[in-house]
Amino acid sequence: MSFSPFKIIFMLSLLSGSFLAISSSSWFLAWIGLELNLMSFIPLISSKENQLPSEASLKYFLIQALGSAVIILSSTLTFSFPSISLSFISLALLLKLGAAPFHFWFPQVMEGLNWTQIVILMTIQKLAPMFLISYLPTEFYTYVILWLGGLSSAIVGALGGINQTSLRKILAYSSINHMSWMLFAMLINETSWMIYFLMYALISTSVAFYFSSTQMYFFSHLINLNQSSLPKIISVMSLYSLGGLPPFSGFVPKWIIIQEMILTSFYFPLLILLLSSLVTLYFYIRLTLSSISISPSSMKWNTSFKPLKISSSPLYSSINLFGLLIPSMLLVI
Repeated sequence: MSFSPFKIIFMLSLLSGSFLAISSSSWFLAWIGLELNLMSFIPLISSKENQLPSEASLKYFLIQALGSAVIILSSTLTFSFPSISLSFISLALLLKLGAAPFHFWFPQVMEGLNWTQIVILMTIQKLAPMFLISYLPTEFYTYVILWLGGLSSAIVGALGGINQTSLRKILAYSSINHMSWMLFAMLINETSWMIYFLMYALISTSVAFYFSSTQMYFFSHLINLNQSSLPKIISVMSLYSLGGLPPFSGFVPKWIIIQEMILTSFYFPLLILLLSSLVTLYFYIRLTLSSISISPSSMKWNTSFKPLKISSSPLYSSINLFGLLIPSMLLVI
């Protein structure tokens, strides 16, 4: 995504819409912020030259418009039927987030975007709905909806990415799986999910920007990366960190949530979350082992030396390797 002046204006409008929804004192102001965020994101992903971004922008607009309509309808029922109103609002926010069982649109929209747009969709666009969910009062119906949404997101995010060859869809199902951890963290306290979201945003951004710098979109691109073994090692460490494998950075927020769930006796959902994380690590390890062990065919014939361009690779790897420093920091403390 090339940064022209009008895209910078839309980006500022997108951020202001998210902050307006987060800081609003009524559902009407929250709806205005969500609509401002939506109308600013559509021009950033639409394109006249390519049909895939245009199709993705249309799907995204229809889904987000449906979620906003449900929020407006539910807010009118707040005084008459408060429990039903909060239940529909929580379902609409889960639809806007792309959490299961309303996940059907999220991988398809991700497939039509480039890596810069994917970073915005996975981080900034999830900010306002996540905060609005955390603002919901913990009544029985909203508690059950978030509980079931977290369990279904863990299962769908784990099983959906097994047979995928597109890196964008793998990141989409990984985002759905991470959503389950954040939903259960919301049921415990507000600090835990914010820490998890911050770490997830940093790690997923580093992975997406690394794939953008190497122009990798499919599994075959990862195998045919014939420059050097260093980019493959960096991509392997990034994916392991995103999957939450210790001692990489992605394990640190999961470690915090595991401790909080044990203290609050969330044993059954914790078991489901851990099993789903093992499944996501399985397809990450299968992906990375294949990319390391399979040599590209061009290497057998092309013997010319190409200098390696790794201008931003140390930055991406340092974010994912931050977790390696934590044991030594604890020893110092």
